[in-house]
Amino acid sequence: MTRLTRDDDRTGDLARKLARRRFLGVAAGTTAAALIGATGATTASAAPAPATAAHGRRRLLPPGRLGIQLYTLRDQTSALGFARVFEELARYHYDEVEFAGYTQDATGPISLAQLKRLLRDNGLRGVGSHVGYASTDPKAYTFATNLTQVLDDAEALGLPYVGTPSSPNRYGDTVDAWKRAAEEFNTYGAAAKARGLRFYQHNHAEEFSFATDDPSVRLYDVLLAETDPDLVFLEMDIYWAYVAQYRFSKRPDGTPAPFEPLDYVLKDPHRYPLFHVKDGEHDNAAQDGYRMVDVGDGDIDYGRFLATVNRRKGHGHRDHHWIVERDDAVDPAANPAGSLSTAARSADHLRHLRG
Repeated sequence: MTRLTRDDDRTGDLARKLARRRFLGVAAGTTAAALIGATGATTASAAPAPATAAHGRRRLLPPGRLGIQLYTLRDQTSALGFARVFEELARYHYDEVEFAGYTQDATGPISLAQLKRLLRDNGLRGVGSHVGYASTDPKAYTFATNLTQVLDDAEALGLPYVGTPSSPNRYGDTVDAWKRAAEEFNTYGAAAKARGLRFYQHNHAEEFSFATDDPSVRLYDVLLAETDPDLVFLEMDIYWAYVAQYRFSKRPDGTPAPFEPLDYVLKDPHRYPLFHVKDGEHDNAAQDGYRMVDVGDGDIDYGRFLATVNRRKGHGHRDHHWIVERDDAVDPAANPAGSLSTAARSADHLRHLRG
């Protein structure tokens, strides 16, 4: 078992607040609501998922392919446990979850068999899992240090995908360093394929930066070129890709190097089975050029993104999984309504997208 694969930024103060807060997921245009009290009693309701396209327009979100990265709800899985969180996600009409660790805190240990049963009981599927790439600790739960256990756990849960949110910069940011990391990714991909799984890498913004020894080379292009497309797949985090567009559309010497995240997908949609759907408002005062918000509240045109991917000739739109995530959903300063509200509102927006 492993703890969360990203830094858990909960504080003691937030934990105390969680024990006495009631979470209410409400917003204009949102019909899903969740009320969770200090005793753990739940009363939640959500309107039925929209059944048909309005005025003849096709629903953009493929049926059965709405997921959420549980890192978004890490405060809830820690305080309330997976069972209670899965119950809420079922109310919001989620189909899938992506794990960020298989442990829970306040409610005690849980086995993979129990976790798999909870998914089934709530009509959910596990679609993937984020695991660290490497560690200096040989006992750490990462691909580099415990590959067999990582794959064992993913197989036990029945996950079709298992991947890493870590950058391929284990050996630095030179071209050769990324080639070396790409070869290791190929190894993990081959081991996953032998188990009937698919290995994937989830990007942040820095993957789209430039090699330190050759500023004409975008590092993400090295990753794509040096990994086997039948062994290594990509989970594009759409928000971070557009942050990268803001930050890395010029080379270090100032020469233009524009790129469009969608172009990467359209060039080879087979390599992008998973997407992180995360929204942001433009903010030129911020280093990243965006501030995270709930899906539908920001400036990323998800109607255009889904419609464009769906229109790709020769590639069925049902092949992709669309996974909600908001990194700062547990931060009361950034997201006063709470992480459950983010889950409810984001699902509602995506299910109502028409094209």
